[in-house]
Amino acid sequence: MGSIDAAVLGSEKKSNPGKATILALGKAFPHQLVMQEYLVDGYFKTTKCDDPELKQKLTRLCKTTTVKTRYVVMSEEILKKYPELAIEGGSTVTQRLDICNDAVTEMAVEASRACIKNWGRSISDITHVVYVSSSEARLPGGDLYLAKGLGLSPDTHRVLLYFVGCSGGVAGLRVAKDIAENNPGSRVLLATSETTIIGFKPPSVDRPYDLVGVALFGDGAGAMIIGSDPDPICEKPLFELHTAIQNFLPETEKTIDGRLTEQGINFKLSRELPQIIEDNVENFCKKLIGKAGLAHKNYNQMFWAVHPGGPAILNRIEKRLNLSPEKLSPSRRALMDCGNASSNSIVYVLEYMLEESKKVRNMNEEEDEWGLILAFGPGVTFEGIIARNLDV
Repeated sequence: MGSIDAAVLGSEKKSNPGKATILALGKAFPHQLVMQEYLVDGYFKTTKCDDPELKQKLTRLCKTTTVKTRYVVMSEEILKKYPELAIEGGSTVTQRLDICNDAVTEMAVEASRACIKNWGRSISDITHVVYVSSSEARLPGGDLYLAKGLGLSPDTHRVLLYFVGCSGGVAGLRVAKDIAENNPGSRVLLATSETTIIGFKPPSVDRPYDLVGVALFGDGAGAMIIGSDPDPICEKPLFELHTAIQNFLPETEKTIDGRLTEQGINFKLSRELPQIIEDNVENFCKKLIGKAGLAHKNYNQMFWAVHPGGPAILNRIEKRLNLSPEKLSPSRRALMDCGNASSNSIVYVLEYMLEESKKVRNMNEEEDEWGLILAFGPGVTFEGIIARNLDV
């Protein structure tokens, strides 16, 4: 395959006029760090379950996820206060939402403050907020509580994206891109925040699929500042967001199935999900690259910021697109360090990508300027953005 047509899109590392750029990144985690090697014993102890077959199955799953550490809101203090969360069949959605609503706001505020500090401009310069979470439910929504926690002006325009799942971070980035490009001078705060307490349950032979989530998912928050035409004096663009698309795969509604019930969220991931993503990812990437106006493509001459849904998904994408192993290294690192943190994960992936980009430059090697930001969520829905690495 050929190389990217630089004549079409420009090769200098300056943002194109009017195009949205990511100007800063930030993240936050709860204080509870879980080592994967100790998770199984801790989980079965706190839920008072002694089923050896379920314990053995979770042990196997924990070894296959490649996750090493995760952060979680759940703690001994929470279970002492709400012991019913570890008991099968109780009506606990009220208690869960009481915990989750506060926790996601706290993490979102912390991640946003870190992002604003990295950005370097005044918080009063934020004109819009896009808030993403699949871990809370309330009116008014978390967007307002985030704005209040940060002390944003009541005139700040807010957008709320609830229950978008693992594609939420890139979906929010697409919405923030549209806002930034259609409102000259605007600065958009995108914040994502998630906790697994909304779906925490004791192990059950009737719900073996729950163990996948126990072995894989983590908590945390992420934030980005997005705006067009960066101020060269006080802003340092990281990525230009050139083109964004979304694609729903018909007849896949049951592949990622989540329902809010009296026992919290009941969540199921079909075993066919990795195969469905493998079967459709190349056509989606071709569509995205074509929409961006790239005359030629070479997947191994592009960077790949892919949501780390799990090792099977990353392995299948790597195989289908014939990617070099290092292309998905940022995604694998995010999965190893934080687990699948749902909508937050793409922030962590982009941070690792910038780290690795700096290492490449320090070794005087050529780095990838153009790349793809990808995520997959309920639907099954594909979210994708063609982006340029502007970090110099």
